[in-house]
Amino acid sequence: MHASTYDEFSLPLPPGHPFPMGKYSLLRARVQAEMPQLRLRPAPQASEGELALAHEPNYVSSVNEGLLSAAQQREIGFPWSPRMAERSRRSVGATILAARAALAEGVAASLAGGTHHASADKGSGYCVFNDVAVAARLMQAEWHRHHRQLLRVLVVDLDVHQGNGTAAIFADDPTVFTFSMHGARNFPFRKVASNLDVDLPDGCGDADYLAALDTALAQVWAAHAQTPPGLAFYLAGADPHEGDRLGRLQLSHAGLAERDRRVLAALCERGIPVVVNMAGGYGRDIATTVEAHCQTLAQAWQSWQAWQSKASTSTA
Repeated sequence: MHASTYDEFSLPLPPGHPFPMGKYSLLRARVQAEMPQLRLRPAPQASEGELALAHEPNYVSSVNEGLLSAAQQREIGFPWSPRMAERSRRSVGATILAARAALAEGVAASLAGGTHHASADKGSGYCVFNDVAVAARLMQAEWHRHHRQLLRVLVVDLDVHQGNGTAAIFADDPTVFTFSMHGARNFPFRKVASNLDVDLPDGCGDADYLAALDTALAQVWAAHAQTPPGLAFYLAGADPHEGDRLGRLQLSHAGLAERDRRVLAALCERGIPVVVNMAGGYGRDIATTVEAHCQTLAQAWQSWQAWQSKASTSTA
């Protein structure tokens, strides 16, 4: 199974900065040691033209050329540096690479991504460019060029924070369906309406979370009864975990694994290829977050195996 990585492009953050930059290299090390079945591939940089599929060209230029204002940098949460700009472009490149692999093989992953707070003209909440939005639009363009058909896209966003940037970018686009299930009282405090939003109360645990997920997924499939998506992006945030500093929910590791299993099984059953992004995770103990991400990748691998088994059966 393909998995994109770009953690060697980490940011030189100030001491005490709350973003867990170290989790990405720790995750890659775990994957290399314990999951040889994943084919790690370094991510290329997304081009300015690719980024402009979902972002205002002036904003793209401001990031690339170091012209972001102090206020824009504060909203993003990272100080600008050439490495910040490069890492942001590679974050998008990783998801593009994974999307192409998913369309070919059924399931692929990025060991980061899910930067869902970035909107067309600005970044926010540690998100500079919206990797899913850019990759979705690029895959639609490439699919149409090769197949002369429309590629409908589904975004399943289960990060604990609402995907406001993704919702804003696709607000008037009927070819992309955005579904976000998140903490009602968590960031962003002013939500942007997705096609389907599910707000969860603080302290929500495994049973209530999974029941809400089942109900929401039934609504998603009902909405696509006549127009099924041809590609999905799954933002499998680790931040609903009970040990997360910012999450405010109470899912166990078992609950997160079952969440991932249900989403990936439903997509596989319907023949919808999926890109799995790690999205957020701010564990009090960084090892807890890395463990949750590893569980997600293990579930993705099992789903990839199911896809290969289906492909073998259909060609036998």
